Amino acid sequence: MSADATGAAASAPAVNPNAPTSETVLDVEHYTDRLFRFRITRPMSFRFRSGEFVMIGLPKEDGKPLLRAYSVASPAWDEELEFYSIKVPDGPLTSRLCNIEPGDKVLLAKKPTGTLVLDALLPGKRLYMFSTGTGFAPFASLVRDPDTYERYDEVIVTHTCREVAELAYSRNLVESLVNDPLVGEMVEGKLRLYTSVTREPHEHTGRITDLIESGKLFADLGVPGLDPATDRAMICGSMAMIQDTKALMIKAGLNEGSNASPAEFVIEKAFAG
Repeated sequence: MSADATGAAASAPAVNPNAPTSETVLDVEHYTDRLFRFRITRPMSFRFRSGEFVMIGLPKEDGKPLLRAYSVASPAWDEELEFYSIKVPDGPLTSRLCNIEPGDKVLLAKKPTGTLVLDALLPGKRLYMFSTGTGFAPFASLVRDPDTYERYDEVIVTHTCREVAELAYSRNLVESLVNDPLVGEMVEGKLRLYTSVTREPHEHTGRITDLIESGKLFADLGVPGLDPATDRAMICGSMAMIQDTKALMIKAGLNEGSNASPAEFVIEKAFAG
């Protein structure tokens, strides 16, 4: 090796082992002017538990990565990674991310994390997944994971949005699961989707917290009210929704759990902007 070559090698910047990887966009679907879904390639080394979130994003003009936390909407066994996102017109990331097309590149961090995982809950009979807006994303992962149905006799997912059109992602996904080769037979008789809308006429109207507090949710489903002996819950949505629903869980006698200390309910605090 020449002296010049040695000097060039010595001055090369060190590779950051924790740097995000650059993944290829495989598919994009827009549901409304506020919501879209996309799938990207999954590195062989990327491991996560269904329900976890990871930092994803795009490079900024200065070359530095602009990353935000996104729940992985695909299950842990999927060979691709799916994400469900809101479009924020003036959002630093989503205002650009909503324009991606197949073939484009998206940055993916290497370390997923989160508390909306089955291991953070104690064993129980019935699992509730309370979500609003894009808060349905981690549950899109968990309802496609066989482990969810092996642990619970009944899985009830609630999804509340402002308009009926915003329910398309959750409805389409849950309806498709009966034909899913992995969990199709497991979801039958176990998985139930309860949707509500706050700004348009719908079969169920109102905020999920009001439907829980009034007892209407349980009456509509034909199940008893929350019981810490049998019921477990996961909560994902806006910060206000999370805090209000958390208060209702505590009022019903459920305790908040974590990866280190499993209990009766868990919440998520990762947001995209």
